[in-house]
Amino acid sequence: MSINLKKGQKIDLKKSNPGLSTVRVGLGWDPVNQGGGGFLKSLFGSGKADIDCDASVFLLNGDSKPIDLIYFGNLRTRNDSIIHTGDNLTGEGEGDDEVILVDLDRIDPKVDKLLFVVNIYDCVRRGQDFGMIQNAYIRITDAKNNSEIARYNLSDDYRGKTGLLVGLIYRYNGTWKFNAIGEGTRDTGLNDMKKNLERKAYGV
Repeated sequence: MSINLKKGQKIDLKKSNPGLSTVRVGLGWDPVNQGGGGFLKSLFGSGKADIDCDASVFLLNGDSKPIDLIYFGNLRTRNDSIIHTGDNLTGEGEGDDEVILVDLDRIDPKVDKLLFVVNIYDCVRRGQDFGMIQNAYIRITDAKNNSEIARYNLSDDYRGKTGLLVGLIYRYNGTWKFNAIGEGTRDTGLNDMKKNLERKAYGV
């Protein structure tokens, strides 16, 4: 049975899922319907903003410093322990918009944390932020049988925020846990996020 998480809640991924090895991390969102017509319709076409959100995962060491990044430009680790299945350019459609596969048993021992983030491509030039996104979530399923383990629906007001720290999978006493973070940032891209992680601007 899937657990619906609240912001800041943590769970042990393996406690109720013995033998769990590979998880499917699905992230989803929908563009806000702008409504109306005329000028708005000329900007947004069908009434929905064309927002290109990108899901990525930072691989962090024990000091929470980034040592690798999996994103649309680098889809997998060298040993395929983490695989990004590809970029969704609009957020349209049902189900997960982007998926990252994680083989917990094959993750490099130097990696202690996996920080899942979402940013908006070219957000400054396009004048876009996460106030234009709704129904954002992260969910974790067992890749072997597709059963959902946990889901976290991000319900905060993210107007003015251009980056999201969505969730964290991390090692803890020989097992793997998940923390529902859901924090908005003003990072305008992955480079900004990386710099802030290096200077420990985030409590992850």
